[in-house]
Amino acid sequence: MKHFFLLLLCIPMLSISQTTAETAQQLFDQKQYSKAETILTEAVANAPNDRQLIELLGDAYGFQKKWDGAIENYELLVEMDDFNANYHYKFGGAKGMKALEVSKLRAIGLIGDVKRSFKRAAELDPTHIEVRWAMVELYMQLPGIIGGSYKKSMKYANELENLSKVDGYLAKGYIYEYDDEPEKAEEYYKKAIEVGGSVTCYDKLTELYVKENQPLKAISNLEKSHQKHQRNGMHYQIGKVAADYNIQLDKGEKCLNTYIANYTAKDGVPVCWAYYRLSQIAKHRGNKQKALEWINKALAEEKLDPFEEHKEAILEM
Repeated sequence: MKHFFLLLLCIPMLSISQTTAETAQQLFDQKQYSKAETILTEAVANAPNDRQLIELLGDAYGFQKKWDGAIENYELLVEMDDFNANYHYKFGGAKGMKALEVSKLRAIGLIGDVKRSFKRAAELDPTHIEVRWAMVELYMQLPGIIGGSYKKSMKYANELENLSKVDGYLAKGYIYEYDDEPEKAEEYYKKAIEVGGSVTCYDKLTELYVKENQPLKAISNLEKSHQKHQRNGMHYQIGKVAADYNIQLDKGEKCLNTYIANYTAKDGVPVCWAYYRLSQIAKHRGNKQKALEWINKALAEEKLDPFEEHKEAILEM
């Protein structure tokens, strides 16, 4: 009977904890991270052993790039449960992000913790895709003198490929791109498209083509992506490449006008950038009046330095 009454006492606390967690998730979805932090800080103070709330508080700090707060909460979780791979992954990730913001000397001291945390997470969960991605990037980006290793990066890419072909191919594409082997990177990004065909797969190949100054290939790949995914954002991307490289201007103009006509906030890129790209196209054509019309529309939406600089260039035509 005593245990029954203790259970009854716990039920309201569990209900409050779950409600707080759901509220925090909703605030995350709305990008109201500071508000979520406030709610979660109070909730954790009232339930200091609630791992779900502690993790969410760490996430709230992380979303705001408050790495010290994130590290503190994730470290507490690791101490509470040393066998949870995700806790080690998040702890290592927060320390890694902190390392990017401090001096090189301080960063060296953090990198060891990052490696140990990621390695522990990978050992605890042989199917943890995210931590293997983190290892691929970490070992490629670190200088060799402090533990960077192409071989280790490729090792984790191979593990990814065994877990998920598309992730493995994307990881190898990333490694070859980082190692300045664009032809091999292209090969693996194409393999990722064949196997997965997600927007991310197409985007990685498009980004490679843009980086390698191959705009025609970039546009062709964007068109293939649009045929499969029918995303309005593709219209902007095609228009951007056309405007940046002064190629296929008719196609670029048509795509940008389609983007504007169908624009919603979900498309990501604000419509003012489409006006800016149309102004670029008009300037390429030598149409000063039209270029001014479009850049003024862009500036009416948002006064950004690239827009101001572009307008000055138009006025000098």
